[in-house]
Amino acid sequence: MARPLAAFALAILLAAPSVVAAKAPDTWDNLIKVKSTKLEAVYLLPNADFRPYTKVMLDPAEIAFQKDWRSNLNDASVSLGDRISDADATKIADQARTGFGAIFAKAYGDAGYQVVTTPGPDVLRLITGVLNLSVSAPDTGSMTRVYSADAGEATVVIEVRDSLTNAVLGRAVDQRAAGDYPGIRTSASNRADFEDLFKTWAKTSVKGLGVLKSMSPIDSEGRPRTP
Repeated sequence: MARPLAAFALAILLAAPSVVAAKAPDTWDNLIKVKSTKLEAVYLLPNADFRPYTKVMLDPAEIAFQKDWRSNLNDASVSLGDRISDADATKIADQARTGFGAIFAKAYGDAGYQVVTTPGPDVLRLITGVLNLSVSAPDTGSMTRVYSADAGEATVVIEVRDSLTNAVLGRAVDQRAAGDYPGIRTSASNRADFEDLFKTWAKTSVKGLGVLKSMSPIDSEGRPRTP
């Protein structure tokens, strides 16, 4: 049975901070840390074989804001109109979830993978989370202009499983800023900057799967074999 997204998010929230720290653990559950030049931390299951997977099944992304993000912005607001309400936060999370899912589906579809909704022997299941999300200029309807060094930041977690057995085959974590340049921030510019960040993660995920397929099976130490 698939693990509920809420349980997945809780488990990842507890583990992700140590994974993206300077000294990430060598193992995570039954996965072994491997070297990556594209993402902060990548873990693979020893002896996993990614060659059979030609289709992907994408779970809706779990969205979790950075601790105290909303309260800190509200404390610094100059007027009641600048404050982030429950409805504002829900809207931001829904937009992030929808945009993230659409971007990942397009990236995998463009790469030749069929995006499906049912398990199968050739279907890889992707469970994703956008965690520690913060937004510099959330859309509250206010006319206040916000200047900041970036549009915000987030941590992505991508977990891949065999869709039939639900066995975890790999997991990746990466933390980045969106719109990493100083300037005036608006809700429109934030959406564009976070879309660019999501596209970067999606392309990296697709390319990573291609590399894993070409270098499978993974050896007993969690390392792809040399072609």
